[in-house]
Amino acid sequence: MTLQCQRRSRRSITAVFAAVLLGFASVAWSEPVRRSGYAIGAETCGSGDLAFPRIQLDMKAGFCAGLVASEDDRLKFPRSIIQVPGRDLFVIADMGGWGHTDGRLLLLDPHASEGKRLKELLTKLEYPFGLVLGPDKKLYASTAETIFRFDPLAEDPRSTVETIIHRLPGRRITLPDGTGLDESAHPLKQFVFDRNGRLFVNIGSHSDDCITPAPIRKPCAAAEGAEAMAAIWLFTPPAGGVFPALKPNDPDPPHRVYARGLRNSMALALHPNFPDAGYAFLQGENGRDLPDVFKPNEEINAIEQGRHYGWPYCYDLSTPSPEFKSVLQSGPYRSLCTGKALYKAPLSLMPPHGAPLAMLYYHGAKFPELEGKLLVGLHGYRPTGSRVLIYDVDDHGFPKPSPAPVRYHVSCAAEATRSFQTDGGEVAAAPFEELIAGWHRVNGTRPQGAPVGMTVAEDGAIWLVEDKNQTVIRIDRASNDAPQPLSCDTRSPAQIDQLTAFVAKDAQNRVRLATLRKGLVEKHCMGCHSDFGLKPGQSDVDKDTTVLRFMLSQDGWIYPGDPDSGKLRARLRGLGAEKLMPPGGEKLPKTDAGYGRLLDYADSLVAKMVPGTRMRIKPGPPQRKFFGKANKECGEIPAAKVVVVTQRNAVDRPGFSRFFRPADPYLDGECTDDDGYYIRQEFLVPVQ
Repeated sequence: MTLQCQRRSRRSITAVFAAVLLGFASVAWSEPVRRSGYAIGAETCGSGDLAFPRIQLDMKAGFCAGLVASEDDRLKFPRSIIQVPGRDLFVIADMGGWGHTDGRLLLLDPHASEGKRLKELLTKLEYPFGLVLGPDKKLYASTAETIFRFDPLAEDPRSTVETIIHRLPGRRITLPDGTGLDESAHPLKQFVFDRNGRLFVNIGSHSDDCITPAPIRKPCAAAEGAEAMAAIWLFTPPAGGVFPALKPNDPDPPHRVYARGLRNSMALALHPNFPDAGYAFLQGENGRDLPDVFKPNEEINAIEQGRHYGWPYCYDLSTPSPEFKSVLQSGPYRSLCTGKALYKAPLSLMPPHGAPLAMLYYHGAKFPELEGKLLVGLHGYRPTGSRVLIYDVDDHGFPKPSPAPVRYHVSCAAEATRSFQTDGGEVAAAPFEELIAGWHRVNGTRPQGAPVGMTVAEDGAIWLVEDKNQTVIRIDRASNDAPQPLSCDTRSPAQIDQLTAFVAKDAQNRVRLATLRKGLVEKHCMGCHSDFGLKPGQSDVDKDTTVLRFMLSQDGWIYPGDPDSGKLRARLRGLGAEKLMPPGGEKLPKTDAGYGRLLDYADSLVAKMVPGTRMRIKPGPPQRKFFGKANKECGEIPAAKVVVVTQRNAVDRPGFSRFFRPADPYLDGECTDDDGYYIRQEFLVPVQ
C-alpha cells in the first residue's frame, strides 16, 4: 500500500514525474501533446507499423497499451470493435451518443497514416452496438431494433445489407399497460451466435428497477410473457444454420425467451464447445442503481434455459428488493430469491457498479498466459469500474469461486481493497487478476477509463474502444518494464505551499499540528515513512512544517476538509483493509491515555485546513458536474463528498459557489487548480 516504507522513494519519483506532466514543475518543460485527454510522448507500444503512442495505464506486467485513434480522428461514441476476417482491418460501431440517430459503422485501417485511419461504411444508424462474426463467416451488426449482415469491404457496403431481424423492442416502446416510452432505459442489442447458428439477443429492461408507485402488488409486467424484456431471446435458424434475409414486410423469425430476470446483458460469452452439455454460457449483469457505492454487486451468471436471474425482485446473491415485498410473499414469485426451482443465483459476484459491457474468452498466440481465460471489461465510472479483469476458468469455461474473503480494488479510496459482501456479510466469489488495474483520472496525464467493446485480433493482440474518451486502444507486449502506477492526485509543490500557509495562519491548527508531530509522529512513527522527512537540528516550527509537507505529498493521505476520505484517517484508526498505522496501534488507545485525542486532532486538522465552510455534495444523481473559471467542465464529484466552500455566492459566477479541492481525483484531465472550481449552489448542503 502507499504508506509502506519501501515505496516512498518510488512514489517520490512518480510525484515529480506527474507534477511535470501537470505543468507544475519549475523547470521549463513543453506542454505534452494530448489526445482524448491522454498525454502522448515518444514511447510506443507495439512494433513496426503497429507501434502506437503508449498511454499511461497501470497494467499487468508485460503488457502495454497504444492509442490507435482518438477524437482527433472524428470518433464520437465508439462502443464495439471486430476484425474483418483475414484482413488487418477492423469495423467499429460508433453510436454517436444517446438520443441520437447518427450512429455509424466505420472501417479502421491501423496501418494508414494518422488522421486517415477511419472511413465511414454505414451512416444514420440508430444505436449501433453489437458486432459479431456469424456462422457463415459474415459480419453481423445490430441497431436498437435490427440485426443485419453486410460486407464492409464492398464498394457500396449499404447495398450489401441483409436484415435478419427488424422488429426488436427499441428506443420507443409501449408497455403492457399502454404507457409509451420515448427512450427505453436499455435499448442496445448485444448478441451472440452459438456454433449451431442459434442467435441469442439481449433485450434490456425498460427501466432501472421497474418500481411503480407503492404498494407494488403485481409482478413487473414488462418482464413477463413471450415478449418479456429484461431477458435473453433465442432465435433458431432454419436448416443450414443461416438466417435468411428479410424483405420489409416479412415477419421476424420466431423467438422464445431463453432466460429472464436479466436487467441488461451487454456482456455475453459462449464457450467454444457450447451448447454441448456442461459448457458455459456466461452473462455479465449490470445491476440496479443504488446510491451506495458498494451496493449492489455486479454479477457473472451461468445462463440456463428457462431460469430466472432475479431482476427486479432480487439482487446480489439472494437479497430481496424491498419494493417488491408483497410480490415475493405470494404468487409465482413467492420466496423467489431463496428458492432454487426457478431462480438461479449468480455464479460469482463482480465489483459493485463496475458495469460489465464486454466479455470474451481469450484465444491467441501473443499472450499464451491468457489462453482460454475470461476477460471482462468494466465501464463503470465509480471507483470499482474502469478496468479489465482476467478470470481463470475450469475446463468448461466457468470462473472458479473461492471461499470468502475475496477482495477487489477500489481506485483512489482510503480503503484500497474490499471483500465481496452482501447484506449477510462476506461471501465467496471468483478471484481475478487485472489486465488494466489503474485507469483512474490523473489530471493532465489521462482521463478516467471507459472501456466498452473488446476483441482479440488474429495476431493475438487485444483491441478495445472507449466511448466517453473516443478512443481505440491496442494492447501488446511491453518491450520494457511497466512504469510505476500513477498517483490518484499528486500535489504540486505550489499546492503544498498553499496548504502549509493556511495551517501556519491558523493558531488552532498550529497547535494541532505540533501536538500530532510530538505525540504521534515522533513518539510512534519514527523509523518508517522516511521519518516523515525530519532532520536533526530542526526547530520545532521547521519540524511541524516538514511533517505536514510530507503528509500532503503522499498519495491520498489527506483531502482538505474531508478527513473521512483520506488514507491517513483510515490507517490511524484501522479502518478498511489496509494495515493499521503505526504498528501495534491497536493497543495505543489502552496504553496511551491521550492517543484517542491525538486521532481527533488529526481529523480536526484536516477538516479545518482550508478557510471556508465545509459543505457536502447533495444526495441525488450519483455525480455532480463542476466547472472552471472560464466555464470549462472540469469533472464530476460523487454525491456525499465534502468540499470547502470559499465563496457561497461566487462573485464572478451567479448561481454558483466556489470551492477548494487541490489536485482532486475527480478532475477530467484538462483543468488545473489555479482558478478554483465552481458548482451550482443547489448541489451543496451543510455538513451535519
